[in-house]
Amino acid sequence: QVQLVESGGGLVQPGGSLRLSCAASGIIFSIYPMGWYRQAPGKQRELVASILSGGFTTYGDFVKGRFTISRDNAKRTVYLEMNNLEPEDTAVYYCNLNTPSRNYWGQGTQVTVSS
Repeated sequence: QVQLVESGGGLVQPGGSLRLSCAASGIIFSIYPMGWYRQAPGKQRELVASILSGGFTTYGDFVKGRFTISRDNAKRTVYLEMNNLEPEDTAVYYCNLNTPSRNYWGQGTQVTVSS
């Protein structure tokens, strides 16, 4: 059974930083693309960042160099380092593991950027 468990969300002031983690179990983690998505109230879920098994990364246009995705295959964990956070970054952040047969999602972690 595949499980993705996110952690690291919380309340942060504008300009602050957070580091999200997503630990995977029940699957050969290292061979699959991983991603972070987010969904704000009333909006569609959107891609924040993705990373392939070889380390190639892509980011949403709104990231503008503020976030960094990384993965540790030995720990079966993907990270999202977020800096210079803005109120518009407030959302539930979801971890995603993409296999040829289906997508897997974590339960989500809330990120709130507010003064």
